[in-house]
Amino acid sequence: MTVSFADLGLSPKLLAALPAAGFTTPTPIQAEAIPHVVRGRDLMGLAQTGTGKTAAFGLPLLTRILDVTHPAGPRNVRSLILAPTRELVQQIYEHLYAFTRGTPVKLTMVVGGASINRQSDRLAKGTDVLIATPGRLIDLLERGDVSLERCSYLVLDEADHMLDMGFIHALRTIARHLPHKRQTLLFSATMPKDIEEIAATYLRDPIRVQVSPPGKPADKITQGVHFIPQGDKGRLLESYLQKHPGEAAIVFSRTKHGADKIAKFLTGWGFNAVAIHGNRSQNQRERALADFREGRVDVLVATDVAARGIDIPLVRHVYNYDMPNVPENYVHRIGRTARAGADGAAVSFCAPAEMDELRAVEAVLKKPVPVLGGAPWASEAVSAAPKPGQRRGGPSRPQGQKPQGQKPQGAKPQGQKPQSGRPARPAGGTQAPRRPAGAPARAKSGPRR
Repeated sequence: MTVSFADLGLSPKLLAALPAAGFTTPTPIQAEAIPHVVRGRDLMGLAQTGTGKTAAFGLPLLTRILDVTHPAGPRNVRSLILAPTRELVQQIYEHLYAFTRGTPVKLTMVVGGASINRQSDRLAKGTDVLIATPGRLIDLLERGDVSLERCSYLVLDEADHMLDMGFIHALRTIARHLPHKRQTLLFSATMPKDIEEIAATYLRDPIRVQVSPPGKPADKITQGVHFIPQGDKGRLLESYLQKHPGEAAIVFSRTKHGADKIAKFLTGWGFNAVAIHGNRSQNQRERALADFREGRVDVLVATDVAARGIDIPLVRHVYNYDMPNVPENYVHRIGRTARAGADGAAVSFCAPAEMDELRAVEAVLKKPVPVLGGAPWASEAVSAAPKPGQRRGGPSRPQGQKPQGQKPQGAKPQGQKPQSGRPARPAGGTQAPRRPAGAPARAKSGPRR
């Protein structure tokens, strides 16, 4: 028997808004979680990224808030949703805004990188739903610009990612401002031991809902790995992007510096590319995501800060230019594609120094990643490669220029010229991607409509 949103106990006002927001049939996590939340139970939800967790906690939370007629009061908050990144906060806000259009529910979003005084002004009259990153919320609490004393609902979204980013102490600080009597919801894609401890601390007799094994990517994602030297990754990425012109793609780099360099060489080769990471201002990040979402940019180069905060159904391809150093992040990276039931492809580039990271990813997946090119690196190549983090993350120099402070493999003693016109590439080192000699740069394409 197919379950509909009307069967889940949601407010009629929300049910009327769902078709316009693109919601027709509940996903498994929504169908299982919503009735428990509507009844007021604490809940721990475990589901892979892209399965509709925002609506799973947002719709029942809004249903309960719509039953309350009195205003929240000056600087008071009726419900609090915490998320680890600005992008995820923005995504949650946009979803809830679509649900509450035409209702009296007031939403407020606060994140770092934006004017705290403007955020304080928005909170002056109170709000029904506050969606926040932990750091900025603590800033506002310390200034006395917001009070959580009357907060009846707490949602911890992407709780495992909050722990990865070191927010455990921030959560404890925020918890001291919350009333003991409240409804608490915790949603996570994975279930490490620390999440169990948080659930025991913050939740009371919670219902546990799990619709897919932690660490399992969406079924419609085609995965593969290329074993390739670090210096050749750029050319391989270029070849993939040329095979799928105009199709939205996300490229993941280990570092901010690497993301900038990848975006720079892709732009130089004629691709519409932009980088997004923690060093970019809030306005820059929002503009980059808007350009990507609306098709003015085809390639978004990102660090893991964006791995869980991008919900753009048009993303067809994910490329792991660098393997993630946290294996669970692999699932969240590739989960940026195959959204809302669509198909997607995820390709990883593995240099000799990244064999350990690949093995860790395969341990999380509980199966090997299919090989698309090359062969697993021999132990000799792995041991000779620079350790992760040493000149990694993107091309570092123009073609043919000697890396600073690094001798090319097989170089002659200082003062003698190497026999070749350009230095050889060290195994596993970071170099600029090499293009075929005399190959012209790709013509820059116009914006995609």
